[in-house]
Amino acid sequence: MIDTGVKAPDFIAPAVAAEGKTGVVSASELELFRLVDRHEAVVCCFAPANFVPTCTAAFAAVRDAGWHDRDDLAVVGLTGDSLYAGFAYADRFDLPFPIVSDFHGGIAESYDLLADSWEGHSDIPRRAVVVVGGDWTVRFAEATTDALDRPAPSPVQNATAALREIGVDADRPRVNYDGPW
Repeated sequence: MIDTGVKAPDFIAPAVAAEGKTGVVSASELELFRLVDRHEAVVCCFAPANFVPTCTAAFAAVRDAGWHDRDDLAVVGLTGDSLYAGFAYADRFDLPFPIVSDFHGGIAESYDLLADSWEGHSDIPRRAVVVVGGDWTVRFAEATTDALDRPAPSPVQNATAALREIGVDADRPRVNYDGPW
């Protein structure tokens, strides 16, 4: 896993995201450097695949905490699924932040978060949360041993302290692993 205090790797990747107030999900190219330049912090939430219940619980908690609707903070979900699966996922769970398709694990590998294998799949992201500061420094990184683990507190909850150290006063997400996932 990437260490805190190091420079975060940049990436450009295909993503899906809901558009403004319409909520229509469309494809685009996500450029991390643009998010880092415009925000005090960027939270990258990695998951091996879309529709993994524990990962969805964390994504929904971030959504419900309003992290996506701030000028000082950006949120990006990264999964090992295709862009097409990302469309269904973002639409089904009303995810208002971009879901990046890291289909071959290149981004996860650059963050040292590539799983050797998980549920019969290889070269996919591990479940993790990374906070990148506006100066490109990794301020927080935490991964679970297994994507189905239910840590309390979860990595997204633990990331809140790092955000506050940066100066982003974000609400702490409430992760409900027993939701409708």
